[in-house]
Amino acid sequence: MPISTQFADLVDRAEAHPARDRATIEARLRQQIAVLRDDARLPQDRLAQEALLLATKADIQGELDRLRAHIAAARKLIEGGGAVGRRLDFLSQEFNREANTLCSKANAVELTAIGLDLKAVIDQLREQIQNVE
Repeated sequence: MPISTQFADLVDRAEAHPARDRATIEARLRQQIAVLRDDARLPQDRLAQEALLLATKADIQGELDRLRAHIAAARKLIEGGGAVGRRLDFLSQEFNREANTLCSKANAVELTAIGLDLKAVIDQLREQIQNVE
């Protein structure tokens, strides 16, 4: 399977993962808030603010969008031919940044695993780029 297809498949899996479902995220946050409320006796409005901040920070849609844009750019470079080694190397660095951020924001072990799989494919891409240069 071509690397660009592997990237696209992994991004699709991350995007479709049930842990990204709004109801799942809300249920997990409610559970965490209940524990905090019992332990810390924090005001309800403060807990709601913190929950919103956590939900916003955990959103990986931006990373998925950028990964898709990088996939499209890599395909365009490869299809265009010519001296693409350095440009692909730069794109591989961008892929790696997004995969790292996806892993750090992941709210489920399975999403982290997808991020790690992305990193493995990125390493394969880098090996191939070395052969092109």
